[in-house]
Amino acid sequence: ATKDYENAIKYYSEALEVNPTNAVYYSNRSLAYLRTECYGYALADATKALEIDKNYIKGYYRRATSNMALGKFKAALKDYETVVRVRPNDKDAKMKYQECNKIVKRKAFERAIASDEIKKSVVDSLDIESMTIEDDYEGPQLEDGKVTLKFMKEMMDWFKDQKKLHRKCAYQVHISEIVLMTEKITICGDTHGQYYDLLNIFQLNGLPSETNPYLFNGDFVDRGSFSLEVIVTLFGFKLLYPDHFYLLRGNHETDNMNQMYGFEGEIKAKYTAQMFQLFSEVFQWLPLAQCINSKVLVMHGGLFSEDGVTLEDLRKIERNRQPPDSGPMCDLLWSDPQPQNGRSVSKRGVSCQFGPDVTERFLEQNKLDFVVRSHEVKAEGYEVTHSGKCITVFSAPNYCDQMGNKGAYIHLRGSDLKPEFHQFTAVPHPNVKPMAYANTLMQMGMM
Repeated sequence: ATKDYENAIKYYSEALEVNPTNAVYYSNRSLAYLRTECYGYALADATKALEIDKNYIKGYYRRATSNMALGKFKAALKDYETVVRVRPNDKDAKMKYQECNKIVKRKAFERAIASDEIKKSVVDSLDIESMTIEDDYEGPQLEDGKVTLKFMKEMMDWFKDQKKLHRKCAYQVHISEIVLMTEKITICGDTHGQYYDLLNIFQLNGLPSETNPYLFNGDFVDRGSFSLEVIVTLFGFKLLYPDHFYLLRGNHETDNMNQMYGFEGEIKAKYTAQMFQLFSEVFQWLPLAQCINSKVLVMHGGLFSEDGVTLEDLRKIERNRQPPDSGPMCDLLWSDPQPQNGRSVSKRGVSCQFGPDVTERFLEQNKLDFVVRSHEVKAEGYEVTHSGKCITVFSAPNYCDQMGNKGAYIHLRGSDLKPEFHQFTAVPHPNVKPMAYANTLMQMGMM
């Protein structure tokens, strides 16, 4: 559980104060950081372990896993190469090296192709009208090409029984697809492919409707092995209630993450590579932030590496792309709050961490009351920091079937949009483990 890893980090940190030249302690703390998704810190610890003892093989493994998690495949390949050189008969090392090498080559190939041609939309090569729905298909269908409440209810039950939506319907749900004023809204954080927990949210809080609006704050997919069911359900409600159902992009609605953490593998297993390309396109059009009643700003990650960013700057972001490694778009998807003032290097190795003073200045400049973000597992499902000005909400309970955390959602209502927190616990799901479709290196790297 989260607490165990946090305790491990604490104890190894104390041990390192006493014995700062112990490579094993750094390597073990690196693993605990990996488990809590602090990939930047994990990378630093693995590097330190190798500075102390360059022959410490586990250090190379840890560093490679950290680099893989950060999408730095060439750096990871170098470390796997070292392990294979030192242990030529180690089958596991050889397999990891070959797997990583495949990714590096594929990336190079994709870059070469991308520079040769103007990227055409998958939609241009689809002829959805001529796709036939076979007579023996008994599942839900759109009515005259439109999503209806009846279709949504049937589809959710169909998915619940682990059945597959006809590909024609799945494509239709894709293709039909910033200041919000409201009396009341429910904000949910990361759902990460935990479909049965998503159904539970709707059970507890009511289905979305014109009188029960929702905002889902990114990271709908990856890790959990029912990501397809989650995202198609969310897209369906967006089509049914375009003005009362909102989806924001998270750092996992990106190609790099989807290749590593399961969504791409899941879509290819359940449908086709072309279907994944279409998801990738749609993800690029998801908004990065939402301002509610000119008082509250919602984004997946957090605030910015520099002061002075305005709402107007956010509106101008060219969002139809994969996020860059730095700048406001990257920060909205990746940054985290910290308790101390100022900014510091991110524990994740991407973007930054921002303190209460940063939040205060941003809110003042933009005449806002507080920010709501997600992106981090919280034991209680939510956390209020920065004197109530920065709220985290996370809606995937018992994350990855191992963290033991609660999930939560927030109600904002009334003219002052005072937040009310509602917690819930995980419900059982069919026996498909998290990360079942993830890249094999990520499945093994977490061991």
